[in-house]
Amino acid sequence: MQATMLQPGQIRHLLRVTEATSRHPERDCLVLLLGITCGMRISEIAQIEVGDIMFASGKLREEVSLRAAITKGCRQRCIYPTNRLLIAALENYLAYRIARRWRMSDDPQKYRGLRADSALILTHKGFKFQLNTKRRINFAGEQVDYLACDSLQSHITKCYRDAGIKGGSSHSGRRTMASRLLAQGHSIETLQLLLGHSELDHVMPYLEVSQDRLRQAVEDVL
Repeated sequence: MQATMLQPGQIRHLLRVTEATSRHPERDCLVLLLGITCGMRISEIAQIEVGDIMFASGKLREEVSLRAAITKGCRQRCIYPTNRLLIAALENYLAYRIARRWRMSDDPQKYRGLRADSALILTHKGFKFQLNTKRRINFAGEQVDYLACDSLQSHITKCYRDAGIKGGSSHSGRRTMASRLLAQGHSIETLQLLLGHSELDHVMPYLEVSQDRLRQAVEDVL
């Protein structure tokens, strides 16, 4: 069963409920937005580091290179954390971390005093999330190992459940981003690059075209 693709109203509702009910709203809203606006997988979110998302000066990067070591399939790709809601969530969570002195360095002049090699997203006790190795069958029918972060994935699925969104999971963010970009007229090739897939066929499961758009396409065919 594919993860639910969210409409704009559902996204706003999800963030409002998370802000109001989560024990860690600063972190959880950021995790949700990294999926929805950047198409990041939950295992990538669990592994991205402070030094990946900001310069030593403390300025947030507008283009972030996801290292091959943390991506599924070990394919480096770039994400673009330029959405205004995401930027606000990043700033909010970084301030939250600094106030609690989580993973601070000895140099307050670099990376806002945070350790550049520390995970961006931390548990409620200030530690990195643990990853576990799983196996799956890829598109070529081969058995491959991959890293998962079950604890963070389960927690984010609970955020969707608390908001009353059926079928919502950590993968809803990637599907939502892909479908929104497609609806805005962006090419499949653009989606392929942003999602980090090696083949165009791998993009198709993420797409969902509305009935209105299908009707409009037929009306405009001639």
